[in-house]
Amino acid sequence: MNHYEMLRNVSRTFALSIEQLPSMLRETVTIAYLLFRVSDCIEDHAELPPDLKAELLRVWADVLQNRQPATALTSRLTGLDGSDPEIYVAQHADEVMDKLRALPDRPRNILIEHVYNTSHGMARWQEHGPFVADEAEMDDYMFEVAGRVGYLLTDVFAWQCPSIDTIKDALMPLSREFGLALQTVNIIRGLRKDFERGWVFVPVSLYEQQGLTRENFFDPANHDKALRVVDALSDKAERHLQNGLRYTTMLPRSQYRIRLFCIWPLLFAVKTLAISRQDPLVLADEKKITRSQVKQIVVISKLLSWSNVLLTAYYKSLSKQ
Repeated sequence: MNHYEMLRNVSRTFALSIEQLPSMLRETVTIAYLLFRVSDCIEDHAELPPDLKAELLRVWADVLQNRQPATALTSRLTGLDGSDPEIYVAQHADEVMDKLRALPDRPRNILIEHVYNTSHGMARWQEHGPFVADEAEMDDYMFEVAGRVGYLLTDVFAWQCPSIDTIKDALMPLSREFGLALQTVNIIRGLRKDFERGWVFVPVSLYEQQGLTRENFFDPANHDKALRVVDALSDKAERHLQNGLRYTTMLPRSQYRIRLFCIWPLLFAVKTLAISRQDPLVLADEKKITRSQVKQIVVISKLLSWSNVLLTAYYKSLSKQ
């Protein structure tokens, strides 16, 4: 299986965004995505204990810097179910590393730096434990798993596009916010799934304000209180998403494909947040937008992505639906 097939198997939605990028960016971002998925697989796997996850994440970081061979990781993942696309990618990390080594020096070093840092950040959080005390801790976790992705992408865009390189310093803090936006929405839509695997990313300070504990947060008798917590998280997500919109509208309109790459996950997140607000079902199952909604967003955004005014108006309309 080649790396583009791996990408499509792991996430058709992200493949949609990545595969319309210009060729060199498409290759680089595909490899970056797969590298991050190796880290994600280790962090998310329900059957691996936290101490082993932390150890494997640091092994993976060493592999990225050629301090250990890829087999130091893959040989320890052979017992996992490779029919899961994410596990398959991790079990074939040696093939992804071969693709990484084939990149030019600059993008290769960018990818190594940020995936290395993310892997160490994830390891630190596995040792920290499955809770966040307050919003600052939540942001720290989300930065490690998503904000650094924003840094990587901005570095890669700046490497390929002089017009983006000139505004890189202004884009960088917004790229962190963009990552936090997408991750906050992921946390909202995955509340129940995360709880079932032992993690609660809702800050303790937030649910304790409503007189809730992590144990009774999902109790049907407490749905009204829990939805007030979800509403507070939604407000937080909206603040981050607004900065994601600022990031996207700052990109030169001549960079049509890069803008679309950013527009689609942004608008998918806006729509997901809109259907999650005040919906008790968000406490019972993972919320997702439908394929028809994805297609509609893709078609409409292609028509208006060149205009910041029209894009902002469409963003606002999706957020209110």
